[in-house]
Amino acid sequence: MSTSHRPLRIALIAGESSGDVLGAALLAELRRRHPDAEFAGIGGPHLASAGMQCWADAEELAVMGLSEVLRHLPRLLRLRRQIRERILAWQPDVMIGVDAPDFNLGVERWLKQRGVRTIHFISPSVWAWREQRAEKIGESADRVLCLFPMEPAIYARHGVDAAFVGHPLADQMPLEPQVTAARSALNLPPDATVLGMLPGSRGSELRMLAPTFLSAAALLLRENPQLLIAVPLATPAIEHKWEALLAAHPDRELLQPALHVYTRHAQEVLTAADATVLASGTAALEAMMAKRPMVVAHRISPVTYAIVKMFGMLKTDVYSLPNVLAGRQLIPELMQDRCTPELIAQELRRALASTSDFERNVLPTLAALHQQLRRDAASRAAESVLELIGSTA
Repeated sequence: MSTSHRPLRIALIAGESSGDVLGAALLAELRRRHPDAEFAGIGGPHLASAGMQCWADAEELAVMGLSEVLRHLPRLLRLRRQIRERILAWQPDVMIGVDAPDFNLGVERWLKQRGVRTIHFISPSVWAWREQRAEKIGESADRVLCLFPMEPAIYARHGVDAAFVGHPLADQMPLEPQVTAARSALNLPPDATVLGMLPGSRGSELRMLAPTFLSAAALLLRENPQLLIAVPLATPAIEHKWEALLAAHPDRELLQPALHVYTRHAQEVLTAADATVLASGTAALEAMMAKRPMVVAHRISPVTYAIVKMFGMLKTDVYSLPNVLAGRQLIPELMQDRCTPELIAQELRRALASTSDFERNVLPTLAALHQQLRRDAASRAAESVLELIGSTA
C-alpha cells in the first residue's frame, strides 16, 4: 500500500499503559529513520507525546479477564469496527498492534484481508496459554515481534514469521540499580524502610488487588510503624480509583500517614523500595530489572479463573515473567486463593529480613536475565517493521 507521493504512514494501536510505553519507543526509532513519517491510531500519553495522532485513548482497551471483557464487549466491538474502518480509509503502509491481543488481532486480521501489512508487537503468552494460538496469530499478523527469546521457536513450529527483538525496558533500565538516586527523585529518606506497592495498571486489577495489598501493608505497619509505602499509579484515572478504594479500606487511618503516592514513576519506586508487592505482568519484569526483592501476588475474577481451570487453558506452573525466564521458582508467587494479606505480609517480612539471601541466591540470575533481554529492542523492532514493508531509511 506504500506510495511515493506521500510520507510513510504507520497505524498503531496500543493497549493500556505498558503498550503505550513500548509503542512510543518503537515510534521514536521509526521517526528517527523516517522523520516525515505519519502515525495515527489508539495510544496513551507516551504515544501522544511521541507525536502520534490518537483517535482514541489506550485506556479504553484496559480491561482484564473474560468476565470483565464480556461486560465491556458492546463498547469494544463498536470501537474495533470504527477504528479498523478509519485505519483502512487512512491507507497506512503498515498497521502495528502493540499488545492487547483480544482487540488487536481482530483488527489486524480484518486489515490483512484487505491488503494492509500487519505486525503484532509483543507476542501473546503462547508459552503459557494454548500454543495452537500461534497459527491463528499468523492469520492476523504478517510478522510477530517477540520480547522474549523462547517465543520465535514456538511460532516457527506453526509456520509463522516471528523475530526476537529484546525488550525495550531492558535497554531503558540501568544494569546497576541507582537506589540513592531513585529515593532522592521520590523524596524518600535514604535510611527509611520502604515497601513498594504496584497493584496493577488496569481498573479491574486495582479493584481486585489493592484492598488485599493494603491489608498486607497494614499488618506490616503494626509491626513497624516507621515503614513507608510507595505506590506508583499508572494514570490519573487509576489514581482516582485508588483514592476511592483507600477511602473505603478499614485500615485507612493507619495506612494514610505511611503512603507516598505517585503518578507513574514505577521504575523509581521499584528501585527505591527495600521490597515490593506487585501484580503479575510487566511490573514483575520491571522489578526484575530493578534487581530488588519482590513478591508477585495476583488474582483474577472467580468466573475467569473457573473457566481457565475448566478448559485446561493454562500450561505453566509459574506465572510471573522472572520465574518464566529463569525456568524455576526464583521469586515468590501468591496466586488466586494464596493472594491473601497474611501470606503477602509473610513473604514481604521474609524479603525485608533476608537481603543477604536475596543477593546470594536471586540477584545474579536477575542480572543475567536483564542482560539477555538487552538487545536495543526498539531499534531492532523498527528495522523489522521497515524490512517487512520494503522501506529503508
